[in-house]
Amino acid sequence: MVQAYILIQTEVGRARDVAGLIADLPGVVRVDAVTGPYDVVVLTEANTVDELGKLIVSNVQMVPGITRTLTCSVVRL
Repeated sequence: MVQAYILIQTEVGRARDVAGLIADLPGVVRVDAVTGPYDVVVLTEANTVDELGKLIVSNVQMVPGITRTLTCSVVRL
């Protein structure tokens, strides 16, 4: 299982809408609205890196109101 955090910037006033839409996507473990340079942080997981990439590009980035994403892969040290 591979995991990644997705840091999301949204259009002004859209963080709640974006978080609600993302929470229902398959592969999403947790969604939090946050303060700071990002508006929403999402923990995702998938069986492979390719599946994770498809989840991010085909599902998460297609949610209306998102302006930018930054994906941070989880590593086990």
